[in-house]
Amino acid sequence: MNFLADWIVYDLLHMQPGQRLTDALHFFIYDSVKILLMLVVIIYAISFIRSYFPVEKVKNLLNHRREFFGNILAALLGIVTPFCSCSAVPVFIGFLEAGVPLGVTFSFLISYPMVNEVALVLLFGLFGWKISLLYVITGLAVALLGGFIIGKLKLEHEVEEYVYKIRMGEVAVTQKQTLLDRHQYALHYTKDTIKKVWLFILLGVSIGGFIHGYAPENLLATYAGKNNFFAVPLAVLIGVPLYSNAAGTIPIVNALMEKGMPIGTVLAFMMAVTALSFPELIILRKVIKPKLIMIFVGIMTVSIIFVGYLFNFIL
Repeated sequence: MNFLADWIVYDLLHMQPGQRLTDALHFFIYDSVKILLMLVVIIYAISFIRSYFPVEKVKNLLNHRREFFGNILAALLGIVTPFCSCSAVPVFIGFLEAGVPLGVTFSFLISYPMVNEVALVLLFGLFGWKISLLYVITGLAVALLGGFIIGKLKLEHEVEEYVYKIRMGEVAVTQKQTLLDRHQYALHYTKDTIKKVWLFILLGVSIGGFIHGYAPENLLATYAGKNNFFAVPLAVLIGVPLYSNAAGTIPIVNALMEKGMPIGTVLAFMMAVTALSFPELIILRKVIKPKLIMIFVGIMTVSIIFVGYLFNFIL
């Protein structure tokens, strides 16, 4: 996918590397293709596999009595998936449409971009095992807390109706189908899903590409400095529109720490960038309603700010 973006931007359009417009367009092409391909592959695979298993079996596996256990599994699963928050959306959609509880699904959505092995290895190399361990623990804690709260609020009615209509239609799927029947079913379902969300994905990534290319590099260091008591919430506020994955924030994190910024403020910024991006929220709007999006943003914002102040106090 990167070679395609390189070919279009540098070879076909003859744009110069290092310029803001070039970076923004390259980012848009790369992430659009990546996310759409992921969406096709994941939704098709989930649909094909789901044709063997009635939705009720999935729901029974993660029923109410095991919900917190499901939150733990979902959060741990998110650690080993090193992608950005927008890339998590296809998996999030698949989980919802497979009947996984809403709170469990959100634990994955939160953990997926916040904690991954790429960022963990980089943090370990830059700052040592203590900071790396604290990063993992706090990321998991936020994912568990956020998912658990959303699950307890019983907000399933805030999911768009078409998701549940698709799930209701799964009842007719039986094990008597041939492989060709299952393939046709999965292919039809994948096409239907792509038609519903592709425009939101392109819109979200286009905003992310613009921010990636044009966001001021020294904005955080200037306004969320060491002696500012409100640096943590300000870092979160600045971090939300700065769309990136966890690994992509490491160079910024390193530069900010070299300038003397407290580790709690830096981690709060990193978590906001990776788990509360505007493009992610735009794409999620196709699946969940505004009220649930606002609750998700509120829980995440409060949790990340708390983590930032906690780390600054401890360290």
